[in-house]
Amino acid sequence: MNPNPATKFDTSRASEYARQSRVALAGYDACHDLAACMLAASLGNSRAARILVVGAGGTAQEIIAMAALEPQWRFIAVDPSAPMLETAKEQLRANDLLHRTQVHIGHVEDLPADAPFDAATMIGVLHHLNGDEPKRQILQSIQARLKPGAPLIIAGNHYAYASQPLLLQAWGQRWRQQGASAQAVKAKLGKILQGADPPHSEAAVQALLHEAGFGEATRFFSSLFWGAWLTCKTDAAKSSDSALPPTLA
Repeated sequence: MNPNPATKFDTSRASEYARQSRVALAGYDACHDLAACMLAASLGNSRAARILVVGAGGTAQEIIAMAALEPQWRFIAVDPSAPMLETAKEQLRANDLLHRTQVHIGHVEDLPADAPFDAATMIGVLHHLNGDEPKRQILQSIQARLKPGAPLIIAGNHYAYASQPLLLQAWGQRWRQQGASAQAVKAKLGKILQGADPPHSEAAVQALLHEAGFGEATRFFSSLFWGAWLTCKTDAAKSSDSALPPTLA
């Protein structure tokens, strides 16, 4: 496992990310659209808000979806991969959203903790962090930068891949459905098994959230290994600024 997951997201991967992510995650756009709806439902319509977007590089789809729904929201996008962040900026520019988005290359802990956010999203990041401690730390770092009671959208793969052979086979069929050869499918599944470390269950996701100072999570989207949840910062929660680097799906 690469000790610095951000290095996986080089120029080559950034250039193919928009297509690859939509094949790997059936319902990619629906997940992002529903994430925007869940945050709007939690915060209330037409309310001005500052949203922290962790792991924002690639398609910037979560920002595009939220911005279309809530014109008064502003976004702070953070990602440690320069190529991925550049592709996100291209999408934001194409959708006339750069004026509503502050873009930071780096990590959550690089952001000041004295100007708390109204909400945050972290989509496609957690399963790229190796081990529970880095996962816990990035969640704690986000928690430290949220207002009390603020919502967090978290989405990514859960289950140990090898523990769900039927889902893994279905994932391979998904790639075949999109035109991949048998050899390409085999290579992609091998890369999946070696390239990420997702939480091993939905309960494990919930435990990480509790340990980081978040409450019960509501799942609103599922697709094979993927899940998406909304949770909120608890009022009396521990925080830490010792998070390890985030990266993207």
